[in-house]
Amino acid sequence: MLYDIWTVFWRDWIVLKRRLAKFILSRMVAPLLYLVAFGWGLGRSISVSSGTYLDFLVPGILALNSMNISFNSVIPVHAERIYHKSLEEYLVAPIRPAAFVIGKVLAAVLRGLISSAIIVALACLFGAKLSLSPLFLLVLVLNCVIFAEIGFIAAMKIETYEEMGQVNTYILLPMSFLCGTFFSTQALPDLVRIFIELLPLTHTSVLLRALAGGEAASALSFGALVFYALLCFWFANRSFSRLTR
Repeated sequence: MLYDIWTVFWRDWIVLKRRLAKFILSRMVAPLLYLVAFGWGLGRSISVSSGTYLDFLVPGILALNSMNISFNSVIPVHAERIYHKSLEEYLVAPIRPAAFVIGKVLAAVLRGLISSAIIVALACLFGAKLSLSPLFLLVLVLNCVIFAEIGFIAAMKIETYEEMGQVNTYILLPMSFLCGTFFSTQALPDLVRIFIELLPLTHTSVLLRALAGGEAASALSFGALVFYALLCFWFANRSFSRLTR
């Protein structure tokens, strides 16, 4: 099974390696805009409980960016299934469904981590103070895994390209702005806050912000991310397994 996972992952890595420079440059644009507009511009008029607003903002940008990159990295599977029909090569190959899912998710995680490394480097140039640790990296990986799996599930279930765009509009976009990325969820009304705090990106934002500030991580939030990762993998594997029957 490990060989099958490596084969799927290696194929995606070869594709990424051929245009790695373009990928890196394109991933610098949005973070630069966020850091300039919110970190330098709006951030100078916002006060937070500890540190600067830039220090508060960067973990949120990391959570937001790793979500988007990981999700969109798996979206081509939808085109392979619906339009190109190239997914059928894997369906007839002697490969376990779980190996295909894991390979695709790992490739998406790699893209998410490369993009996150770019943001950390830019944030340091802007003067942000971050306390990085192995646990910080693990939380980032879990966030990438969760949204790569959600992207895979969407690619298996949705039938048209237009509907894939609606997933971004109705799921990712609201989470991007409401899940504690740019402000604390404590400022929200109680009913809204309770709902928002059930979403995985909120837990990622909370954990990354605490760890970046040198504080203790919330065991509840970490457990929630592990739960979401396992649950989404089960759904992703089940969705792909149905195609092989």
